[in-house]
Amino acid sequence: MKVLCNRDALRQGLAVANTVIPAKTPKPILSNVCLVATADALELVGTDLDVSLRYRIEDVKVIEPGTAVVSARTAHDFVRDLSGETVELSSSDGSLSITSGSDVGRLVTADSDEFPVVARFSDEGATTLQGGTFTTLVSRTAFAAAREQGRYAMHGVLMEIEDGRLKMVATDGRRLALASSTIENGPDRFPTKRPVIVPTKGVQLFCRVITDPLGPIKLTVEESQIGIKTQNAEVFARLLDGEFPRYNAVIPNEATNIVEADAGIFERKLRLVANATGDETRAVKLTARKGEMEITAQSAGKGAATAQLEIDYKGKNAEITFNADYVIEGLKTCESGQVRLEFNERNAPGLFRLGESYTYVVMPITIDT
Repeated sequence: MKVLCNRDALRQGLAVANTVIPAKTPKPILSNVCLVATADALELVGTDLDVSLRYRIEDVKVIEPGTAVVSARTAHDFVRDLSGETVELSSSDGSLSITSGSDVGRLVTADSDEFPVVARFSDEGATTLQGGTFTTLVSRTAFAAAREQGRYAMHGVLMEIEDGRLKMVATDGRRLALASSTIENGPDRFPTKRPVIVPTKGVQLFCRVITDPLGPIKLTVEESQIGIKTQNAEVFARLLDGEFPRYNAVIPNEATNIVEADAGIFERKLRLVANATGDETRAVKLTARKGEMEITAQSAGKGAATAQLEIDYKGKNAEITFNADYVIEGLKTCESGQVRLEFNERNAPGLFRLGESYTYVVMPITIDT
């Protein structure tokens, strides 16, 4: 293999590949990236067996097609620190030479036959979406997915078609984010009618390779995996098994207390008061009354803090306590600048309306007084 490539394009491709490749793995071959030089492009292939990537770089000159499998981390770090604009990749005798000007690195190559086979995207049965539609739904939901060990199905984002809209839902059992959007090409052309659960790492990588929010992407769903195709990448993720929680049962249907406030100011006030919370509960109490909300927190090790927030309020004087971090994460994604909080009793879930077709439910914290 012998290829001339733009350094920045190669560095960017290797950076994306390294988001797939596991830092630690019992299978050493998975710590590598497979470089495939074809007649007119250089393709970077990486996988952890659950999520796989094919990243295509077309701004290259292929002198000799071929394949080389090298350490993904080492290759990225070496290319990152090169100063020249052009990089030459040349493989021979069990090594890959990376050359730019007078700088040369020779990386040991692995047996390409041992590298897992990564599927190619098939346009048959795929649907076309606007890239920005997909990334927006992911940004509004994926942060609420479970990160701790527990129910396997909650370590991903549920995707389904309902009432002609693409819906995404994520939950960790203590909060739940739900967002939906119309599909430009119509729901009948969506590749599946059944709900599927996509691992969080998978949807995050999908968004990483969507570089043009106005450009089209192609999406396909098979029996055990989901894939997307962008202008220069193909990404596949193994679907999660298990039963996703019945999220509709968690979302309150009505509320007696309704707060409307500026989302940005609300977020800043919460950050301020949260400095006084304990490291474990991160509890902040919201006390709502006509025209204002008082935000308070206290902990034995740090002290106490109070802030006032101007609000529009409907309801009787009421209070509810939340984990500050959960509320802040939701407010950061608020699209309209105005947030609406609906709640009933202090021990019932709070419903945050963060935009059109975007809701966020947070379970309260009960504190003994």
